[in-house]
Amino acid sequence: MSDELFEAEGERLQKSLARAGFGSRRACEVLITEGRVTIDGRRAELGNRVHSEVAEIRVDGKLVPTAPNLVYFILNKPAGVVTTADDPQGRPTVLDLVPAPVRIFPVGRLDMNSEGLLILTNDGRLTHLLTHPSSGVQKEYLVRVEGDPSPGSLRRLREGIQLEDGMTAPAQVVRVSDGVLRIVIHEGRNRQVRRMCSAIGHEVTRLVRTRIGPLTDPTLSPGVSRQLSVSEVRKLMAAVEPSTSRR
Repeated sequence: MSDELFEAEGERLQKSLARAGFGSRRACEVLITEGRVTIDGRRAELGNRVHSEVAEIRVDGKLVPTAPNLVYFILNKPAGVVTTADDPQGRPTVLDLVPAPVRIFPVGRLDMNSEGLLILTNDGRLTHLLTHPSSGVQKEYLVRVEGDPSPGSLRRLREGIQLEDGMTAPAQVVRVSDGVLRIVIHEGRNRQVRRMCSAIGHEVTRLVRTRIGPLTDPTLSPGVSRQLSVSEVRKLMAAVEPSTSRR
């Protein structure tokens, strides 16, 4: 580990942990003395100072967000808004809907006609973890399609669909009502749910993402955003850690 992480001008480790929601500084000191905290893979000690913008701090093996300037938002994206930081065609973007104090970026995508939950942040590390092909984070969608898929068609979705870019992983699929499906996938291919439904002969007429990993908020109106709580950010990080830690 680089010695610069422990320079005198670094922030006290217990202060970083307290900001990440692990209780008072005294409670964080207890975590440190119990050996539950590591910095870049090495057991932390009382008195350690860190530059939390670059140090990888973990509690009980789980990565925790400790940098002081990180922000996390969740947005209920309405249809007609593009998921990009800037649009050369002048269409409204998701950044127009999120009043962040710093520059943020969307994590993953929802196409212009799709709706629902989207995370925006300036945390590059979490963005990488969430968008990595092997992240395994579930994303749940409520989907209205043309017609009413047969039990055989639903079984094809559950077992995997052959698309032009390969076979999809098995999905969780529940028929909610005539022409309405609840679909849960853990891949991040472009327009995947729409293409899966098209492959079984049922074009999507409306698609709403209702959950990202452990995050859901049925009270969030279309076009409205809010900051994630410290607890929600930690749950999100815990959701990506089991898969990414095996790489």
